[in-house]
Amino acid sequence: MPKISIIVPVYKVEKYLCRCIDSILNQTFTDFELILVDDGSPDNSGAICDAYARIDSRVRVFHTVNSGANRARALGVAESVACEYITFVDSDDSLPPTALQELYALANEEYDIIIGSYDRNSKQYADGVIDKLELVKKIYDYTIASS
Repeated sequence: MPKISIIVPVYKVEKYLCRCIDSILNQTFTDFELILVDDGSPDNSGAICDAYARIDSRVRVFHTVNSGANRARALGVAESVACEYITFVDSDDSLPPTALQELYALANEEYDIIIGSYDRNSKQYADGVIDKLELVKKIYDYTIASS
């Protein structure tokens, strides 16, 4: 059983998708599954997902009719194996090579929820710890996106 399920909703991102998937598959932390949810994308995104699944056993692909990113994420969660953590990556983003390693190390310290925020200029994750009530307030105030 992998320690982390990474869920990526995929829709009209053939231009960025390989960069995203490669950045995940090339992580220094390798104990994960990658769930790609093709949300009925009309471009070649679904075929790109299938190609990666054929070459890496950590990749699983689900195809569905277009229902939006939140439903694609929910499908990914429903299909994920029983793992310690679930994380989401947008399909037009990429991760630095140590992202999962750093986040997993933080999670193993004492935290229930970790939200990674990478600063491309400093090449570091944004530091900061908030308690549960502050997190709920930030989600409610849209300071932290909940989707």
